[in-house]
Amino acid sequence: MAPGALLSDDDRRDADFQKAMHGESAVSRHAFLSMLKKDHEAHRVVTDEYVERWANDDKHSTIEEAREARKSQYMQLVNNYYDLVTDLYEEGWAQSFHFCRFAVNEGFLQALARHEHYMALKLHLDEGMKVLDVGCGVGRPAREIAAFAGCKVVGLNNNGYQIERATNYAKREGLDHLVSFVKGDFMNMTFPENTFDAVYAMEATVHAPTLQGVYEQIFRVLKPGGTFGVYEWVMTDRFDESNAEHCAIRLGIERGNGISHMRPRTDAVDAIKAAGFVLEHEEDLAERPDAAPWYYPLSGEWKYTRTLWDLLSVLRMSHLGRGAMHNFLRALEAVRVAPRGTAQTADELAAGAESLVQGGKLGVFTPMYFMVAKKPAA
Repeated sequence: MAPGALLSDDDRRDADFQKAMHGESAVSRHAFLSMLKKDHEAHRVVTDEYVERWANDDKHSTIEEAREARKSQYMQLVNNYYDLVTDLYEEGWAQSFHFCRFAVNEGFLQALARHEHYMALKLHLDEGMKVLDVGCGVGRPAREIAAFAGCKVVGLNNNGYQIERATNYAKREGLDHLVSFVKGDFMNMTFPENTFDAVYAMEATVHAPTLQGVYEQIFRVLKPGGTFGVYEWVMTDRFDESNAEHCAIRLGIERGNGISHMRPRTDAVDAIKAAGFVLEHEEDLAERPDAAPWYYPLSGEWKYTRTLWDLLSVLRMSHLGRGAMHNFLRALEAVRVAPRGTAQTADELAAGAESLVQGGKLGVFTPMYFMVAKKPAA
């Protein structure tokens, strides 16, 4: 297999590459086994391409120029990222690729589900409604919300591997009559105007090259009078562009999470209004006085764990756990069981996690700036 045939400069990945990289791994029930089934050469090429995009920052005279250059290649950047990290996300976190709030004595998986239910509640989702999940990952939130509210959910995602896994999960759980998944670019949605009763996005639109652009697409496909809810990743008002530590945190979050450029909170608010929405509610949910901070599973703070799953999750994400995983993956690569670049990918995620925790502790970053907006009735 020639590496040059694996990747192109086009925004879309063709089916041949998807097959070359992932093979039949999407149908595997266990994420770790899925990771081991990847084509080794393809995985190495994708890893190198992802790292090279960040190395290219040095070729630009300013940080902003580098961020603009990444923005122009957002589609390749995001696809590289999720081709590499999806299985690690599922194995080390959960099938819901988002953060959440924590109540007293609330387990990790329960908290993730409650965060999804909260979105359904605020959008008044109900049976008979047709709902769009923008940037659906492997579809856990879509399945959870469909089962919770009884609505029909369409998940939109440009990563073919995640779409395939999401579809398989829905079939296994007997939810394919309520949930379906479509491969597509959320900056250029192919759905007709006024298709959906409601739309939500959970920590996904941060990958868009412009928030106004993706919000405008959502506005177009939402029915008049329909509601849009989003948990947005933003730099808070505490972020100081002139503070070197703050900028380093932002860069670490961007690199560790496949984001071309993080925006400040005010940009998100301005963008949703400019797209035509009437903003009904905005709030940084990370500022709520919760029993545990949203970042605790990443920070390795044992005192917040409540269940065996919590304990295992924190152990995996702790410095000790990350170090052990690095050595384990390196050993698997050495004997050609794990694809080349797997340990390096885990290291990128670990560095990104450190930046997320730092950003959370300083209050300069939030993954849950919650906005609820209405499309005016015709």
